[in-house]
Amino acid sequence: MKNIAVIGAGTMGNGIVHVFAQNGFNVAMIDLSEKAIEKGLATISKNLDRMVSKGNIKEADKVNTISNIKTFTSIKNGIENADLVIEAATENTEIKLSIFKELDAICKPDTILASNTSSISITKIASVTKRSEKIIGMHFMNPVPVMKLVEIIRGYATSDEVTFSIMELAKRLNKTPVEVNDYPGFVANRILMPMINESIYTLYEGVAGVAEIDHVMKLGMAHPMGPLQLADFIGLDVCLSILEVMYKGFGNPKYAPCPLLVNMVTAGRLGVKSGEGFYSYTHGNKELVVSNSFC
Repeated sequence: MKNIAVIGAGTMGNGIVHVFAQNGFNVAMIDLSEKAIEKGLATISKNLDRMVSKGNIKEADKVNTISNIKTFTSIKNGIENADLVIEAATENTEIKLSIFKELDAICKPDTILASNTSSISITKIASVTKRSEKIIGMHFMNPVPVMKLVEIIRGYATSDEVTFSIMELAKRLNKTPVEVNDYPGFVANRILMPMINESIYTLYEGVAGVAEIDHVMKLGMAHPMGPLQLADFIGLDVCLSILEVMYKGFGNPKYAPCPLLVNMVTAGRLGVKSGEGFYSYTHGNKELVVSNSFC
């Protein structure tokens, strides 16, 4: 595989584009929004500049990486020569199913289609295509250029050949692939999201404040980031979507989203992306300031 297409230029999409382009692949970054593409390219450039300043790569490496990226605002134009297409759109089942129907209809018969979904069933995604054996999950971690793990999710019909090929591909990106089976939340979020949800319940029930909860987990459990800060970083809307997928998929009340999380998302307080979640985020301020609502 040499030609890669990535659907979505957001946080995960541009990170995936970055790592493929940096490792010598030809990458098409596709998004219907020209503004999103511009922002995605700016993010990649900024991250590469940081790597140059730290001495991790040379300026020539940055130039080569950028030259490996082409951008498109049309799916059809961007995937014509793709050996692998990775969907990194919003964590919404209907959006993803619509994208995969379109990809299946216009991609080459041998093109592998992957989803960066963090919780949605790969088997369900594959069911809307005529190439179930070539549908697989590639769940990258955020921030993609830094984090080593890639969850490789096998759908019910994903072939051994495709799984092996994608596992080897992840290694070529200097990532560590871990193969998992297709159940709600997979492994990473099946364990992580209940912890975040329980942290929100702990705040909701008045056991402790935002900073106190995060301090306990950082200092007592050696977590590099507290669960409430991590939720802000992931996006509270994304956390809610994943919990809803697991709650529906397992029918187990232990996955029911905390009412506080539901209210915050409804109010548009999504974390870092909206400027306020459990903490307030102001431009240029790296200090964690607990949101006024929780002071």
